Amino acid sequence: MEFSEVVKNRYSCKKFSNKQVKKEVLDSILEAGRLAPTAKNLQEQRVYVIQSADGLEKIDKLTPCRYGAPTVLAVAFNKNNVFTYPGGKRDSGLEDATIVATSMMLAATNEGVDSCWLNYFDPELAAKELNLPENEEVLMLLDLGYAAEGSKPLPNHFSRKELKETVVYL
Repeated sequence: MEFSEVVKNRYSCKKFSNKQVKKEVLDSILEAGRLAPTAKNLQEQRVYVIQSADGLEKIDKLTPCRYGAPTVLAVAFNKNNVFTYPGGKRDSGLEDATIVATSMMLAATNEGVDSCWLNYFDPELAAKELNLPENEEVLMLLDLGYAAEGSKPLPNHFSRKELKETVVYL
């Protein structure tokens, strides 16, 4: 798919069928995350693939927003392996994990797989529930699957500000 079409066609799916994503398609999506850029190429991301009934039950305890997706990716990062910006007040963990997650979300669309970026959950509780190491922080959960019949973008999905409202030339 042409990249501009990927960007236009991606939407947050709110109702999934029970059709599972094939392993080779999932691997392609995960590879896009692996290839995503990170500060100083530290590659501090950790992507957890959740497909088991037990794992999905844990996700359902964390958020009402799984929407029936048969696969959920938990995107985390190693807090001890990040680039710290000059001044020491920020580090690259959240942004690097965001780049990884965005790359996978767009790759999913390119593969014909629907997704939904979830941020309606407690990251600390998610890390505990998923038994992640103490040095890892969960950025987001990514629902993956195929839209159920009748699923479509929310009404406001195509509403975008004009470029001149969001871009400033200095």
